[in-house]
Amino acid sequence: MPLPLGHAAIGLATYELSAGTSAFRRWKRVVFIVLLANLPDIDVLIGLFFRWDGNAFHRGPTHSLLFALFGGLLAYYAGRYWLKILTISYRQSALLIFSHVIADAVFTDAPVSFFWPFELYWSPGHSGWTDVIHSIIFDGFRDGWIVLGCAVGIVLSRFVRRSLEPTRSLPQVIKK
Repeated sequence: MPLPLGHAAIGLATYELSAGTSAFRRWKRVVFIVLLANLPDIDVLIGLFFRWDGNAFHRGPTHSLLFALFGGLLAYYAGRYWLKILTISYRQSALLIFSHVIADAVFTDAPVSFFWPFELYWSPGHSGWTDVIHSIIFDGFRDGWIVLGCAVGIVLSRFVRRSLEPTRSLPQVIKK
């Protein structure tokens, strides 16, 4: 299961591939991308605060296409007007949120609620505060392969992008 570090790497790679530009040019954009890529796991915090169980609401409505579309719209307007990050479009915001849902569907066995409210799945088990904090701090190394794969994807996309750019000729020196 991808943890926050893995979701952040997937989000940064998703932005890099969808935008065609580097996310790393402005630190505010990087922070915004990491937040959007981890936004569906807000349900873990809600479960911890209201039921002392991070799995109480996990993988429900926040792990759906509808949440990605609606959350992407809110994030787009927040980024555009409140945070002054004009380079993240609505499509990219929704895609960053949905990358989290896809990653959970691909890298775990538990189902996600893609088409909520027509289907609803909850994450099984119980995870209290200590379980969640321990998992984030000490189990993050398991995301190493995800981070490495995303880094390779970013480097390859930059290489391909540069190789497809028209070649720039050096200015000719005119001798008098």
